[in-house]
Amino acid sequence: MKNNTLLKAAAFTAAILSANVQAETKTLTLMLDWFVNPNHGPIIIAKERGYFAEQGINVVIQEPSDPSMPPKLVAANKIDLAITYQPNLTIDVAAGLPLIRSATLIATPLNTLMVLDNNKINDMSDFKGKKIGIAIAGNEEATIGTMLKTGGVNYDDVQIINVGWALSSSLASGKVDAIWGGLRNFEIHQLELEGFKAKAFFPEEHGVPAYDELIFVANANTYDKTAIQAFNKALEKATIYIVNHPQASWKEFVAYAPDTLNNELNKRAWNDTLTRFALRPSAVDLKRYDDYAAFMYSQKIIKTLPKAQDYVPTL
Repeated sequence: MKNNTLLKAAAFTAAILSANVQAETKTLTLMLDWFVNPNHGPIIIAKERGYFAEQGINVVIQEPSDPSMPPKLVAANKIDLAITYQPNLTIDVAAGLPLIRSATLIATPLNTLMVLDNNKINDMSDFKGKKIGIAIAGNEEATIGTMLKTGGVNYDDVQIINVGWALSSSLASGKVDAIWGGLRNFEIHQLELEGFKAKAFFPEEHGVPAYDELIFVANANTYDKTAIQAFNKALEKATIYIVNHPQASWKEFVAYAPDTLNNELNKRAWNDTLTRFALRPSAVDLKRYDDYAAFMYSQKIIKTLPKAQDYVPTL
């Protein structure tokens, strides 16, 4: 009888503890910038290895149907976190959207001006008279124009062609001489797998300030600081695990969605992205943000100049 009473008491205590743990778990909705790919490695590893759960949070990962929508949904309080780009955040904040940067995912630029490695374009001066394909019309004049100037070429000296999402195929077919928007960890490999050797010109090496490619944003008015700190801790632990165990983490990453992730392109991209993950997701250089904002302001991309201290809080 005594043993039965002790067992019942232990079961009751366990049930109470379990209920408390569940009650303390905070759910965060996270919308990616695109479908799951190697750029999102730390997020997937943190979820699959239980690092989010260790921090008392449940992260619900969503993929957008429209890549331009995630920050807007955060601003509208429809989701908790979204992945976007540092330049886009500055544009959104300058436009009045209530957003803050909460962490960094990819700490270096990935965007490039890419050409086929066929000895026709070897430096920026060779772009004069060439056709450049872009995916979405927007602020390409500021970035491409700045890069071209380092080779003595004016923006009006090139022809910009909107090729939609067919960047790689447009370059491979000769429809355009270069593409803007090809990522250095993806498109080069995609072209190589299709039998084309490509090379890239990096914006940060041709007059454009360096920036964080992928960051997380939250609502400036309603963000949960404690939950974000927990998210960032889990993300940091996952990133360290990836760096320490690149091959093991690759296998765990593709296990998340093997049908779409386990392929040669993603494997190559994974290896190229390892050194670009932010080892300290919470850490930030305010001057880096202010410098890029000043560049955007000078190029008339934004009409007001926001200060990093106002939208990049210490977390």
